[in-house]
Formats: sequence, structure tokens, C-alpha cells
Amino acid sequence: MSQSAKSLSQLALQKFKKNVWGVFSFWFIILIGLVSVFAYTLAPDNSQYANQMHLSIHSKPPGYKVLMLTIPSEIDTEQSFFDKLFFGKQSGDTEIPIIEHVLEANKLRYTEYTADGLEGITKTINADFIINSPSKEFIKERTFVFGTDKYGRDLLSRVLVGARISFFIGFIAVFISLVIGIFMGSLAGYFGGKVDAFIMWIINVTWSIPTLLLVIAITIALGKGFWQVFIAVGLTMWVEVARVVRGQILSVKEMQYVTAARALGYTDFRIITKHILPNIMAPVIVISAANFAAAILIESGLSFLGIGAQPPMASWGAMIKDHYSYIILGKPYLALIPGLCIMSLVMAFMLIGNALRDALDVKS
Repeated sequence: MSQSAKSLSQLALQKFKKNVWGVFSFWFIILIGLVSVFAYTLAPDNSQYANQMHLSIHSKPPGYKVLMLTIPSEIDTEQSFFDKLFFGKQSGDTEIPIIEHVLEANKLRYTEYTADGLEGITKTINADFIINSPSKEFIKERTFVFGTDKYGRDLLSRVLVGARISFFIGFIAVFISLVIGIFMGSLAGYFGGKVDAFIMWIINVTWSIPTLLLVIAITIALGKGFWQVFIAVGLTMWVEVARVVRGQILSVKEMQYVTAARALGYTDFRIITKHILPNIMAPVIVISAANFAAAILIESGLSFLGIGAQPPMASWGAMIKDHYSYIILGKPYLALIPGLCIMSLVMAFMLIGNALRDALDVKS
């Protein structure tokens, strides 16, 4: 029995490896997952939420370069290594885009950068922080690979940090939907009768409400925020899982191995968890991949409407909301870059879902 199961698993894995787009999507999702976890390590702006603003260089094109003066803060902020790694650097350092600078004795004279050819303000400050720390580079050329947004923040850093929300909402929302959906679907399919009728009534009522409207209602009830969106999306996606699980259990609960388990005196809980569910998980896995993509799109829509992740937290949907008007103002990249990120991640989950469907199809 175990040898047969192992052979089927190996066969499914071989079929999945032959699907080029499925394998490519798998590694692309792994890459995005690593980027989302180590976003602050990879981002040029590793401040919390990549929220370092420079209004004088707002809306600059990709590849823009400018001299950046960093004035260290006098307030020491103690942070652990893991806190910096996962939540960004809590720094009070002041960054100022400049055009030119002159270091004389213990004084630094610099001219601030201004747009539209205007003459910048020239200021003189104490340069002891440069003299006392010669090994540190306080004035260096900064390159903004994706340009800057309308607040002068590094767009590349915002995209990298924003990947965290779009990626992890899929896992959390799908996990919630699986827990509720498998539980409700198992009860409805296995026991039938009044239990099935009651659960199907709940499913039909939930299904009749538009998904986005239901998510908005739950989000408003729980409050605006990061975790509230995750929970709200998960609570609206369980009905599809429940319907699939119910249908699969109805088709297998009268089979011989289930009848044999009942004859041996096994409890209903053991029959469902140990015998039925392992044999019907293939379609559940496929629908979970589709739910990943749906969760990302729903979160992006909520952030676009302003009830998802709240500022200054980076989110791809919120970035599109902030810059969609720039599409007709000659700077479409501000909205297109996060839009392409959403599209590529959703497409990867859909492609891997199709690959899993083909690999787990026992008839092919």
C-alpha cells in the first residue's frame, strides 16, 4: 500500500517536472518568497517601510542619480540583528540630496538639490561627524534603479518591501480558508442530512454575497490594518474549498475502504482524517493555488481602495493607487512597475495550479 502511494507520488512529481511553465513558476514563487523575507537586506533603503522621503527629487525616472548627504542622528536606537533584518532599520539619520559640497576645516558647506533648474539653498554645518568617522562615507552618489515615487522615496525599495504583503497574504488567507473549508466540507459530505443542509445553506448565503463587498464589510468590522485584511480575505475564500471537499467526500464515503474502516470500529474523526482526506487532497491543492492568486488580487484591490495596508506600509496595490494618475502625466512606470509585479505573481500561481492539476490527474 505504501509502495503504491510512493509510486503515485513519484509519477506525479515526474509529470510536474515535465511542465516547463509549472517548474518556472515554482522557482519564481520561491524567489519572490525569499525576496519578501529578506526585503530589508536587499532594499537600497532599509529604513522601516522604506519610507525615507526626499521631496526635492520626487517622481524621477529609473536610473536617476544624485549626491546624498547623510547626517547621523544624535539619538542612538538599539535594535537587534533580527529586528533590522525583518522590520527595517529604525534610524533618525537625515538624508539630503545635494548638488555640491565643500569641506573646510571642521565645517561642511553644501548646496541642496532643487528641481526645475532653481538655485538651491547653501548651508554650513559642523563637520565633526565626518572628521571623527573618516572610514564612513557620509556623502555618496545614490542611484535609484526604478526611480522615485511622488514623495521622493526609492521605488525599488518600496517594491521589494511591498512584496511581503502580497506574498504572505496568500499563505495566511489560504491557510484560514483550508482550515474552515475542510472542516465544514467534511462535516457536510460525511454526515449528510440536516448537517449537510445547514452547512450548504451557510455556503450558499456566503457565496451569494460579492467577494469584494464581503471583504470590505469584514475589514470595516475588524478595522483597517495589516492582519485584518489577511483574516478578512481568508474568511471569504473557504466556501470554494468546502464545496470541493463536500463533493469529493460524497463520491468516496461509500467506497470499500471507508466501509471496511467503519466495520473495524474506527471513529468518524479517524475515518475522515486518516482515510478520506488523504485520498481527496489533489483537487484541494489545485484550488488552493488558484486561491493564492485570488487573495493577492483581492488585497491589491483593497489597498487600491484605501482599506487595505495603511500608510506608510508599502503595498503594491497602494502604490498603484498613489500613482495611477501619473499614467497620463508621462510617468507611467510609477504605476506600471507594481502592476507588473502583481500580474507576474498572480500568473505564476495560476500556472503552477494548472501544472499541479495535470500532474495529480490520475486519468492522464
